[in-house]
Order: sequence, then structure tokens, then C-alpha cells
Amino acid sequence: MKRTIVAMPGDGIGKTVLPEAIRVLDAVGFEAEYVHGDIGWEFWCKEGNALPQRTIDLLAKHKIGLFGAITSKPKDAAEKELEPSLKGKGYSYFSPIVGMRQHFNLDICIRPCISFKGNPLNFIRKDGKGGYEEPLVNAVIFRQNTEGLYAGIEWTNPPKNVLDAFASHPKWKAFSNVPPEEMAISTRIVTKKAATRIIRAAFEYAKKYGYKNVTVCEKPNVLRETSGMMLKIGKEIAKEYPDIALWDTNIDAQMMWLTKNPEDYGVIVAENMFGDIISDGFAGLVGGLGFACSANIGEEVAVFEPTHGSAPKYQELNPSIVNPIAMILSACMMLDHLGENEKAERIRKAIAKVIEEGKVKTYDMMKLRGGPDVFKYGAVSTQQMTDEIIKNL
Repeated sequence: MKRTIVAMPGDGIGKTVLPEAIRVLDAVGFEAEYVHGDIGWEFWCKEGNALPQRTIDLLAKHKIGLFGAITSKPKDAAEKELEPSLKGKGYSYFSPIVGMRQHFNLDICIRPCISFKGNPLNFIRKDGKGGYEEPLVNAVIFRQNTEGLYAGIEWTNPPKNVLDAFASHPKWKAFSNVPPEEMAISTRIVTKKAATRIIRAAFEYAKKYGYKNVTVCEKPNVLRETSGMMLKIGKEIAKEYPDIALWDTNIDAQMMWLTKNPEDYGVIVAENMFGDIISDGFAGLVGGLGFACSANIGEEVAVFEPTHGSAPKYQELNPSIVNPIAMILSACMMLDHLGENEKAERIRKAIAKVIEEGKVKTYDMMKLRGGPDVFKYGAVSTQQMTDEIIKNL
């Protein structure tokens, strides 16, 4: 069946890497029609909305999106870049990817962090015998996508009704004399329904792919209610999966253990911000953001994206130097979601072969500082890396 995919290049290098992923999808025999979706900084500046309704309508209709990258700036900087006719009219910038997640309840974010053999960026450590070892990292992070600290329920100079609500908590006394205009408040909200869905999804994934443990990575010793709820639900669900061990770690200790024993971890599940932190931490062990892919999955709509940013400083380089592998691996996750597992596996094997052979490397794989001179050191362009992957299909 020929599918329709909403292709959203977005900003910066998103416009570079998304076409490369589509080239690979075409080469592997995936039949699809790609319809363009407007998203990103250009539309914030021109329309006051980085996620126009027309793009929301496309996603609602076609259910599958392939997304590149966005540029996101602080509130004041965003206001300055609005078209003059839009300034002072109450427009407020909000991340379009966060907006997309919340609008379609794309509450399950999956971020595989799996090392490729031969990648010069893989994590290594001393073996205690005067040499070095390179452990296989094979962790998959399940990040709750719509709640927690990223839900966007915040106030600067909070109104009286908000202050009155917070004042009902005994620990508010420490802030009772702070003037509202000198205060900003952010909330961390965890619901039983969403926590249950993400934790169950993590266990189901572990069961399907043979992982031996699921780790709830939170901070229940301090965030006793929100992290406490995550851990409590994890313990309840774990009873249904007797062959999968439930571990729990604190986010701060987990970041230390990343460089101590990362190979011990399988599936990790966390609230929004902690999931963001831990997934970037693990991504650094398997090559960095050039290899970091992700899926945002709801009950009806799913969007697939690399986790790197828009990197505008590289956008204008011609030929392009950026690594397209994260975008291509995100397209593989889309294929898995659509049941095209054989095609996804062929692409992953082609990528693995290119990396293991080590003949073709983008600048990041050579640990070079990005710039137009990387080619004289042997780095390949974005398009050349894609060509090599296609050749190995």
C-alpha cells in the first residue's frame, strides 16, 4: 500500500537531512507520497505561529510525519524577530514540536541509543589492565512526552489565584515574602494514566526485543509525589512481567553511571525532562547527536525525528557537512512503526557496514571542528554519506 507521509523539514539542517532520508527510503523500495508541512521559525516570524493549522490538518489526515529540526529561541528574542505588523498583538512563541506532541497526545517518545561497531565516537574506558575496552551500549529510552516540567504550565509574575493555591502548601512559607513580580513558577505534573501508558509501553518493548531489565529513572527521594508516582506504577506493572527485572535509579546518579557501566542498561523510562537528559547522555556514548533518532507516538498520529537541533551555522555550507544518519535512523523507526521491518533492517545493516568499514566518515566521525575545510582532511559531504549507505543496501 502506498502511504502518504507529511514531510516537515523545518529549520536549518532539517532542510538538508530530511531529503537524504527520503532518498534512502526510495532506494530501499518504500513507496510513499510525501506532502510538505510548514513548520518552524520562518512561520513564527511571518505568521506568529511556528506550527500552522494547515500542518496540523495534514498530520490529522495522514497520521504519519517525518520531521527535520526546528530553531527555538527565548521569549524576548522570539518577540524581536516577529514581522513588525505582528508585534504587540499577543503572539507568544511556543516550541512547535512540543505543541505537536501535546495537540496529538504523542505521549510516548522512544529514543534508541545503540552503538555501531567501528564507530570512532563510541564510548571506551580503561580495562584496569593498562588497556581499553569498548562496551556495547544498547539502551532504549522511553520518555513521557506530554507532561512533567515540559507541559508548559508556568507563570512569571503569577496572578493572585495561582499564589493562593501555592500558599496552601506548607513549604510555601519560604517564598511567602517574595513579591510576585520577582517570581517565576513552573509546575511538574504527572498523571496516573500517562505514567501507566509509558511504563507499560517500555515493558512491552523490552518483552518484544528481548531486553532483560527496565529502569525507572527518576528522583523519588526528593520529588516524592511526582517521581514517587512513576516508581509506584513501575512496581505495579513489573508484576505482570516476571521475566523482566525492574530497576530504579536517581537521575543524578544515573548520569554518573553512564560512564561506569552503560552496557548494563536496557530499556529506561522517565518523565519528560529526565527522559530528555538521559537520552542525550546515552546518545553521547554511541556517537552523539549525529546518530540520535527518535519516535513520538500517540494513539493515532506518530512523528519521527532526529534529536539534533537545526544547527543554523551549517545550513549555508555547500556542500553540506552534516551527518544524515540520525535522520535516516529516524526514518527506520517510521518503517518499523508501519510494519516495514525488513526494509528498516536493510537500512540499518547498510549503515552498520559503512561505519564498520570506516572508509566514509562525516566530519563529526573524524572529531573535526565543523567548517568548510573539513573535506581536505578526508571528511565526506552529507550527500556522499547517503550515497554510500544506498550503495550498501
